[in-house]
Amino acid sequence: MIEETLLEAMDKMDKAVQHVQSQFTTVRTGRATPSLVDRIVVEYYGSMVPLQQLAAVQVPEPRQLIIKPHDRATLGPIEKAIRDSDLGMSPSNDGVIIRLSIPALTEQRRKEYVKIVKTLAEDGRIALRNVRRDARKHLEAAEKASVISADELERAEKDMDKITHDHVELIDKAFSRKEAELLEV
Repeated sequence: MIEETLLEAMDKMDKAVQHVQSQFTTVRTGRATPSLVDRIVVEYYGSMVPLQQLAAVQVPEPRQLIIKPHDRATLGPIEKAIRDSDLGMSPSNDGVIIRLSIPALTEQRRKEYVKIVKTLAEDGRIALRNVRRDARKHLEAAEKASVISADELERAEKDMDKITHDHVELIDKAFSRKEAELLEV
């Protein structure tokens, strides 16, 4: 019973850490990566469709992305979606592909991105604490129902705190790497 609860909490925490790390990849660092356009959705025949489903994204140079739509009719909507997004880039369309030139980041913009990443990391830490709280409630309910003893509850809570601390450390390390990457000129 205790192990099930701890394993379930650990699994949820692993997923939360992975989610935070995947969100970090969508924050621009001055280098071109296909993940920059992961969050962009395009209006396609009345419905909102992720850009990856409508086009292939390539990185021919470190500061350039090429978006090649599967259907030329989507060039306009894709270009509009990029312009309306929070990327801060203007696409150039040559009738076949869309080029995105990624400008070098200014110092002020780098600091703004660090704040965004810091917020994402804090959201991840909050998610970890919520998982810990839910697991604790589950364990305390088991102790009240006399399924586990008070000593077992105390040991399980110590294990839960260690697991939580380890996962928070993973988020902190990922944040430190991303911050260094953003501040690198």
